[in-house]
Amino acid sequence: MRYLLILFLFLSACQKKAEYDVLIRNGKIYDGSGTEPFIGDVAIKDDKIVYVGPTLKDVRARILVDATGKIVSPGFVNMLSWSNESLIQDGRALSGIKQGVTLEVMGEGDSMGPFSNAQKKYNEENQGRIKYKVTWTTLGQYLRFLEKKGVSTNVASFVGAETIRVHELGFTDRKPSPQELMRMKNLVSQAMQEGAMGLSSALIYAPGSYAATEELTALAKAVAPHNGMYISHLRSEGNRIDQALNELITIAREARIPAEVYHLKMAGKDNWHKLDAMLHKIDSANKAGLTITTNMYNYTAGATGLDAAMPTWVQEGGLAEWRKRLRDPAIRQKVGLEMQTAQKGWENLCLAAGPDKSLLIGFKQDSLEKYIGKTLTEVSEMRGTPWYETAMDLVIQDNSRVGVVYFMMSEENVKRQIALPYMTFGSDASSITPEGVFLESNVHPRAYGNFTRLIQKYVRDEKVLSLSQAIHKLTALPCERLKIKGRGRLRPGYYADVIVFDLDKMKENSTYEKPHQLSEGMEQVFVNGKQVLRDGAHTGVFPGKFVKGPGYKK
Repeated sequence: MRYLLILFLFLSACQKKAEYDVLIRNGKIYDGSGTEPFIGDVAIKDDKIVYVGPTLKDVRARILVDATGKIVSPGFVNMLSWSNESLIQDGRALSGIKQGVTLEVMGEGDSMGPFSNAQKKYNEENQGRIKYKVTWTTLGQYLRFLEKKGVSTNVASFVGAETIRVHELGFTDRKPSPQELMRMKNLVSQAMQEGAMGLSSALIYAPGSYAATEELTALAKAVAPHNGMYISHLRSEGNRIDQALNELITIAREARIPAEVYHLKMAGKDNWHKLDAMLHKIDSANKAGLTITTNMYNYTAGATGLDAAMPTWVQEGGLAEWRKRLRDPAIRQKVGLEMQTAQKGWENLCLAAGPDKSLLIGFKQDSLEKYIGKTLTEVSEMRGTPWYETAMDLVIQDNSRVGVVYFMMSEENVKRQIALPYMTFGSDASSITPEGVFLESNVHPRAYGNFTRLIQKYVRDEKVLSLSQAIHKLTALPCERLKIKGRGRLRPGYYADVIVFDLDKMKENSTYEKPHQLSEGMEQVFVNGKQVLRDGAHTGVFPGKFVKGPGYKK
């Protein structure tokens, strides 16, 4: 009997000690608030954080992580992710996970729903190298599809104003009728109730560029009752950025909702000096009672397509009509003339960068892959045609918008923007894996290094901002802005999105010449309490959840 009592007490003690699923010990804890760090422990049970504080004694956990000398923080939020299709291909999201990203926010102007039958057909007929069947209709259904399929990161999305417009108007350049606008507003409201974060627009690209300010304001007003926000790739990031920012502020004021500028930049050397005026305009709007914020990627080059080098009127009707017009000699001549001079009606990023600083990175056709890694100037010389003719021919031949990196920003401006108190960060790229279909084209290095670069270059090496400030901008600040509850901080009761990294070893390996290289320094990543990265290696676990916006209704 005495021995049984001793055994019972021993087993009871063991059971009491093993009270956590995960215990991260002796780490330098940055809780996301922006305050100074402290040495201590973080404990996880199921999918929640249950303890954050001084080092615990006499406790046990199923997974024990020794974080001595390492940084422990909430997982990072990617405010602008293009992982819509890459997560369908490969849910590991390895390039993001290896940087500590635990939430991908998608939907820059163009979202994966709501889709009409015509949109589903268009999507399937114009896919790139990643092929899939569109089995969903609404944005909420798409995000639930990802969650059910299995993804390593959490996912969220804005509903795209372009997607809403195409749903009702197709690819035509005209105003919606009152009846069409009402249906568009209803679609926005439905998306908000399904969990969208707000309304997004991308106003340099057709057909999203066809939307007038009044149309966007009406759609933004449909967001207001659901407590969401408006976020926009401005109608101009260069020559007309002043008017474009005015438009965003007007929409925010009239719809009475917060608004954010996607990837704030002054594109083109002639516009670099405009940063002071733009920041003054944002500060004035905020002092007047509005909430105007920004996000960015941490490079002097952007990446998009050759559609950003051509007038939007020639793209009306979609890709097939665009290519058809580019074959017409009279239209080609008109397009070529517009491409060579600054225009008031559309934004030309190739002109802002220059064809000699426009790097081709992605094609659908194998026969054109020989041009990957070459500038538009170099390819035009190889083909013996002017750069603008070459650009038109590549779109025709590749049956795509063609991927391009445009070098057009100032490093001085990038540093100043990083330090802004309302700045958050987004890769403007997909989370991908350096294998298989992803190696068939190049990407901007921001896909593999945007967040690592912030920590390595601008925090550790150049001290543009402190690590406490950077982690706050990567975690709590974006969650507060998106009105996401229970994420973005190391706090008991919050979801256990937790990362552990070695500050001294944080290294961005991706380059423009050789982009498909994973970052280093991120050691452990937990998403909803499940370990996705262990000692730098992916565990094959897919615990990502659909994170709903403030208007979500069950």
